[in-house]
Amino acid sequence: MVKRLRREASEDEKMVNRKRTSRVEATGDDQMAKRKRNLASMPQRTRRPLRRSKTICSCSSPASFLTAHSTFCWLSSFSISFSPILGMYERDLWTEIAKFLDARSLVMLAATSRWFQSLIMEDSIWKYVCLRDLQVPTPCNVSSKWIKLYASAFDWMRIGAFSLDSSEVLLTERLSAPTRIPKEDETETMLQSSGCCVLKNVKTGIWIADLQLVRCPVCDLNTCDGTMQTLDARHIELFLSEGYQNGSWDYDVVGSHDIKKHTDGASGAVFDVKHLKDSSTSAIFNLKSWVGKPMDWQPRAVISLHAVAVNTNLQKNEGIHVKYHAMRAGPNGEIVSIRISQQLL
Repeated sequence: MVKRLRREASEDEKMVNRKRTSRVEATGDDQMAKRKRNLASMPQRTRRPLRRSKTICSCSSPASFLTAHSTFCWLSSFSISFSPILGMYERDLWTEIAKFLDARSLVMLAATSRWFQSLIMEDSIWKYVCLRDLQVPTPCNVSSKWIKLYASAFDWMRIGAFSLDSSEVLLTERLSAPTRIPKEDETETMLQSSGCCVLKNVKTGIWIADLQLVRCPVCDLNTCDGTMQTLDARHIELFLSEGYQNGSWDYDVVGSHDIKKHTDGASGAVFDVKHLKDSSTSAIFNLKSWVGKPMDWQPRAVISLHAVAVNTNLQKNEGIHVKYHAMRAGPNGEIVSIRISQQLL
């Protein structure tokens, strides 16, 4: 009896499940039929075809234009190989190329890679660049790195560079060829008569020159052309010297004199006594070739291989006061800086 009741109950459950399934199928068929009717009723222009996505295709690059027997490697010409063997052969080539670049280009090239940095920092390259831009001959020796000398010189220099081969120089405020070089006991006499003096124990090598116009202390007008002119000549290694950096070296006045009458211009010059009669030096005494015309108030300067000179035309005045200064590398050291200052009376 119990088994028969269970069988009837299971048959009833199966009947209910079949009815549910048929009802769901009927509902799904109705929905599908409804979608088809809606799609058929849509205008033809709004129906869009499905786009078929493209597959990703790989491409093959053409064969290299370099053949197996090529002796020139384009990679080694436009980029640097970090192989020690290839780098050894390229170093000489890039060293020669670097000699044709200016300082800014060299610094930019050194920043591209460590290989270039090690190459550009070679002292031989900066020695060549420094002497080339300063337009001076090779000195005997220097105690500093050439890259530091280049940076210190071009940061300060405004006129140019010249070379001193001897330890004796002539300072003068008159741009006329002197008839003779004054002796030590005649220095004060020559200052008063011809406005020149001789300095000995001057450090040889490369010297750089600068011209400054100082305004008068009683006014601060932009229209003031200044009442003091200063010609500075300094050894190229001065800025890197410890005595100069810590301020222990200072200028001493080695001579002075007054011109107590109207003067047309304030002039100053530094000559290497050894090359005083050279053709390049004698060109400085040709004032018409570089000094401004009478109404030209712009300062002028000229530099030769072994001398430097400046001139500024002056308006009506009562004369000028001239001083010669020298800075020594220590109490009894060599002269490393020279200054000629001229101030209106």
